[in-house]
Amino acid sequence: MTKAQWIKLKAADGVEISAYEVLPDGPARGGLVVIQEIFGVNGHIRRVAESYAADGFHVIAPAIFDRAEPGFEVGYDDTGRSRGIALMQKVSATDSMQDIAAAVDLLKKEGKVGIIGYCLGGTYAWLAASQLPVDAAVVYYGGGIGRYSDRKPDVPVQGHFGLLDTHIPQSDLAKVRVYPNVELFTYQADHGFNCDERSSYEPASASQARERALGFLHAEIG
Repeated sequence: MTKAQWIKLKAADGVEISAYEVLPDGPARGGLVVIQEIFGVNGHIRRVAESYAADGFHVIAPAIFDRAEPGFEVGYDDTGRSRGIALMQKVSATDSMQDIAAAVDLLKKEGKVGIIGYCLGGTYAWLAASQLPVDAAVVYYGGGIGRYSDRKPDVPVQGHFGLLDTHIPQSDLAKVRVYPNVELFTYQADHGFNCDERSSYEPASASQARERALGFLHAEIG
């Protein structure tokens, strides 16, 4: 049985944040950092972390919005979305990379470390592939990927995007497909299709993407 707990991470600048850690049942096959959406390390993100721990990974989901509002966690209604957007504007990508790096450092004892992120976290997973000492990255509908398309990843990247997602144009995906170590999949789905708490949840696409992501992580991490 996996074991879940809240821990503290200290970033290089001395700031301390919370993180949701899930240990596998038995030796870890590697480390995995799960990066939140703008809605915090909420129930959905915790379940994602727990599911990958059940697959054998030592998982940490850093609460990157703790720098602005410790313990932030909301649902997927309009109020939650507005609050999440406001916090996203208060916490810089540079600061979040420091927090994610602290999680990576903790997981290095397990050997290889991967990163997987959703929405805002997908953008940060893309950035981590060129900035942090990770071994692989999985990007779910990272809205900023086009803005950061010039960041050539140093490690293999797998991406999952919805063809019905008006937030992320296909032209943005074309910008990153040029890299030989980037593999992108698209689905007849909208933004957030992996999340069973969103109205845009598309179970068939979510299942297929999860199977592909797990296979990729097994191949690249262990």
